[in-house]
Amino acid sequence: MSAHNATPRSAVIFPALAVLLVALVIGTGYAFTPTPAGLVFAAVLLTVLFGTVFAAVHHAEVIAHEIGEPFGTLLLTLAVTVIEVALIATIMLGDKAAPALARDTVFAVVMIVCNGLVGICIFIGGLRYREQDVQVSGANLYLSVLFTLATITLVLPNFTLTSVGPVYSLGQLGFVSVVTILLYAVFLYTQTERHRDYFIRDSLGFTDDGPKLSRRMLVFSIVLLMVALLSVVLLAKKFSLVVDAGVAATGAPPALAGVLVALLILLPESVAAISAARANDLQKSINLALGSSLATIGLTIPAVAAAASALDKQLVLGLDSQGMVLLLLTFALSMLTFGTGRTNILFGLVHMVVFAVFLLLLFVP
Repeated sequence: MSAHNATPRSAVIFPALAVLLVALVIGTGYAFTPTPAGLVFAAVLLTVLFGTVFAAVHHAEVIAHEIGEPFGTLLLTLAVTVIEVALIATIMLGDKAAPALARDTVFAVVMIVCNGLVGICIFIGGLRYREQDVQVSGANLYLSVLFTLATITLVLPNFTLTSVGPVYSLGQLGFVSVVTILLYAVFLYTQTERHRDYFIRDSLGFTDDGPKLSRRMLVFSIVLLMVALLSVVLLAKKFSLVVDAGVAATGAPPALAGVLVALLILLPESVAAISAARANDLQKSINLALGSSLATIGLTIPAVAAAASALDKQLVLGLDSQGMVLLLLTFALSMLTFGTGRTNILFGLVHMVVFAVFLLLLFVP
């Protein structure tokens, strides 16, 4: 999708529909219940939410194209993170206790991104171009920070002594939140200022000689991006009720709620990453994929931790033994995949197999 093409109608219509739906819900005081009318509302809500998330990412891409790489990829990642924090906080801190939702969502994001999305991008790129290149230095920075954040937030809580796992004590949670923000902030400085060249591949001859957007169109995209993000935040409560009802009605495992949240927020970014891989720009795919994983841990965990502490809610973070094994396997596989800077279809297939195992164990533990 080119940032210079005319704005798709859907990128305008869905934010408008979201605003209308928010106004109707607030104006009528509608309370979702799993009735036939509620099912119709759920279908409308999910359609509008998915469309609005796609619209938000489109406008973020338009703005990102104007400000260039790697700031553009960073903007996309932050826009998606705002949506993710809103959904997680609303569901986890709602009337029905869901203390493990943040953990389930973060773990699902890591599995979806580092195995599912990365695997698909590498596999598709390998089919079309046999091999594709990525910057080893940039991938190593992504992985070093990601592995550290994932370990101290998803594994270490199982082995602390101050509080019985899988939770941190208030002091430990505060320290971990500060450390995750610090690591993510320094990573952003490294990505955008200190070592920008680690995350940009210009050897393919890609240029940005296209016409720039007019100021009016740029402001239009910024306004619609803000409207879309705010609408998703305001509809998050109803989405949480729909997810709870769906999980209860189907008898699905509670962790499925985290997977659904992860899929909702990652779908537009995943489409952009796969399109980049098809265009032989695997570096952009990796920036989008691994960047979203880092932002999920580096920003979501501290935000949810602050909300949980303020409202005196418990926050469960530690994974079970199966989750820790899958996380360790993902770490090792990612290092092998990006260690040489060249990928092929076998690397992609192995990642997809690990993701399939994750899905299997979700329903058949």
